[in-house]
Amino acid sequence: MRIVVTGAEGQLGVELLRTLAPHGEVIGVDIADLDVTHPDCADRVAALDPDWVVHAAAMTDVDGCERDPAGATAVNAEGTGRVAEGCRRADAALVYLSTDYVFDGRKRTPYTEEDIAAPLNAYGRSKLEGERAVRSLVSRWLIVRTAWLYGTHGRNFVKTILGKVKAGERLRVVDDQVGSPTYAADLAGAVTMLLSQGRTGLFHVTNSGSCSWYAFAREILRLAGADVVSVDRMASDELNRPARRPAYSVLENAAWRAAGFPPLRPWPEALADMLSALRLSSR
Repeated sequence: MRIVVTGAEGQLGVELLRTLAPHGEVIGVDIADLDVTHPDCADRVAALDPDWVVHAAAMTDVDGCERDPAGATAVNAEGTGRVAEGCRRADAALVYLSTDYVFDGRKRTPYTEEDIAAPLNAYGRSKLEGERAVRSLVSRWLIVRTAWLYGTHGRNFVKTILGKVKAGERLRVVDDQVGSPTYAADLAGAVTMLLSQGRTGLFHVTNSGSCSWYAFAREILRLAGADVVSVDRMASDELNRPARRPAYSVLENAAWRAAGFPPLRPWPEALADMLSALRLSSR
């Protein structure tokens, strides 16, 4: 089986290359190899003759997407459409990584796969348009929505908090947004499990449990041995960011459970493993 992974140098892509390796020939491509905004993207995907494509490449800077909605659409919606068209030509199945930000956050119970998407920002809208492109162009598709992704590679909230502590900066973190922090290594394992069994359809996949960004920051500090560092709570409005975020975007992993898979481990346990891996990699 030949598996192509886009966004192979990103925090999820690196983990996917590792977890997918036992399941076939894995080809990792990033923007230097496959620019999804280029007109020949579909031809390039088809030429790789994949059995599966795991499309992890995306424009994920939420505020950057709000400042440049056309750019977000070009990458996350139109670019995904090109990848999907390449899969259609190659008769390949497609895994598309999507986001909790397709929801508006008005619920106070976890969002299921059956809930209606209503994104608040350009990032969420562009990812939802990507989902629709996948559904319309590919006969065998798997859409995996996740949330609050972090890992040992790339930029993320965990590394930002640790960097601010090291620099002696004041920590102020919002306490009115709730979601499920998800470790890229765990998500990659889940995607690999779905792909290896040939699963298709829409799945919500996150680590178990939920918290606010403030509580997430406090746990990062505790596990890093820096719990003496103070963190000030703040409201989202105080940040004055370009993009609105959903106040509540916890995802119910209903389809995952219905398929007979065990829940992913609790997010604090996964975070502890990530911090251990980060310490080892920095030696």
